Amino acid sequence: MKRNIGCPCGKTFSVETSEEIDLDMYPEQIERITDGSFMNFVCPGCGKIHKPEYPVILSWPSKKATIEFLPELDRGEFYRRKKDPPGAETVIGYPELSDRISIIRDGLEPAALESIKYYILLKAEENYPDAEINIRYQGKGPEAIEFHLHGIRDDEVAVTRVPLSLYDKTLADFAKHPKGELFVSLRTRSYLSVQNMLRPDALK
Repeated sequence: MKRNIGCPCGKTFSVETSEEIDLDMYPEQIERITDGSFMNFVCPGCGKIHKPEYPVILSWPSKKATIEFLPELDRGEFYRRKKDPPGAETVIGYPELSDRISIIRDGLEPAALESIKYYILLKAEENYPDAEINIRYQGKGPEAIEFHLHGIRDDEVAVTRVPLSLYDKTLADFAKHPKGELFVSLRTRSYLSVQNMLRPDALK
C-alpha cells in the first residue's frame, strides 16, 4: 500500500508498506522490529528518519502466532470496536510490538510476562507515585528475566531482574487457572497487555 509522509523540510514523499508480513518468509523483519528499524523511512529531501506507525498483520507460522499491530493513535478505537481479526493477538504501539516479538522469539508465555510486569509496576508506583512508568521486557538469561523501566527519572532506565523460578511459578498458575482474576483483567478481547489494567476510565 502506498502512503504519503510529510517532512518538516517541506518534502512529501511516498512509501510502500505491507498490510501483512510472514516472519518465517522474511526473518530479517524480526530483527528490524526488535532493534527499532522497522517502519523507518528516510526523507529523500533532507535525510530525516521518519517512524510512522501503520497497521499490519504479522504472521509467524513456526511460532503458531499471528499479531495484529495497531498504531498508538488507534488505542481508543480498539476499545470501541466490536470485532477483532479472527485468530490474531493485538498489540498497540511500537514498543509493545517489539516487546511481544521478543517474548515470542524467546519462547516465553506472554500472559505470564504481562502478569509479572503488573506486579513490578505496582511496586515501582508505590515508590514513585508521581512518575509515569513504562515497563519493557529486555531478555531472558540463564537464571533471570530482565525488564527495563522507563519514566522513573528523565533520561535514565531502571533495570530489574526476576528469577526464572518466579516466571515458572506464574506460568504454572496460568496453566492451572487461565481464567484467574488477574489473567482475565490483563486481556480485553484480542489484546493482552498490562495496559488494560492502567487504561483511563473513559476507555473502560
